[in-house]
Amino acid sequence: MSFFPLPILHALGLLFGWLALLRPRHAALLRENLDKAGLRGQVSLAAVGAGLGQSLMELVAIWLQPLATVTGWVREVEGLEHLHAVHGTGKGVVLLCPHQACWEIAGIWYGAQFPMTALYRPPKQPWVHHLMKAGRERGHIVTVPPDRSGVKALLAALKRGEAAFILPDQSANSGDGVWASFFGGPVYFPVLPYRLAALPDVAVLLVVCERLPWGRGYRLRFERLDPMPKSIEAAVAHTAARMERHIRHKPAHYLWSYRLFRLHGNAPPPPDNLLEAAA
Repeated sequence: MSFFPLPILHALGLLFGWLALLRPRHAALLRENLDKAGLRGQVSLAAVGAGLGQSLMELVAIWLQPLATVTGWVREVEGLEHLHAVHGTGKGVVLLCPHQACWEIAGIWYGAQFPMTALYRPPKQPWVHHLMKAGRERGHIVTVPPDRSGVKALLAALKRGEAAFILPDQSANSGDGVWASFFGGPVYFPVLPYRLAALPDVAVLLVVCERLPWGRGYRLRFERLDPMPKSIEAAVAHTAARMERHIRHKPAHYLWSYRLFRLHGNAPPPPDNLLEAAA
């Protein structure tokens, strides 16, 4: 299936995503997250399910197709001037990519041209881990686990003037996160991207992916986020607002199956002002 044309993969993904909505728990989770984000009236459950199905079907092709084929699926790139401006300075780049559409191809497209170290969480299945590593570690990409050794590798990459690729819209573990408003609700975001962004001689870019209609490929949008606010809390809120703006533009493309809005039992409680805003 990985060698099917992209339009066929996206058509199959649409059907698979609709079938997956027949699972009550899956459909209930999507409804819950869309309700918390206040988007139930703006995007249909069918559109969100189709996007999730497409994200699954396109993944194997992106990992297994030749690198030139995969990068060629990126048909449009907005904000190239930000890339040129950053790479002309020799600064390290903290590259933040939310779970929008095909975030995999955003990292692979960048890493095909520029050196990049990316955090990743190893999957439980060894065969999936093998496919993931082989599919991602191409071009100028190195992947590292989210532990102390991985953080050291990110720091070393930034000192060399390279990029550190991180998904910022994940749920942080206890002790390494801060609460911020996201779609009006409290989310416990990781602080690592913003500690890296506070280093000297580091630029911060946001890259967001969109699927083009009828399987025509993808559009990437680059946006410069620095200078970031000095406090971690303000930097997280600044980035969350930028991510939310892009996601609202194409809400069906977001990973609404992720439990981003959950309240962690092992994390400090969210501030009262965020809880009041969500209520």
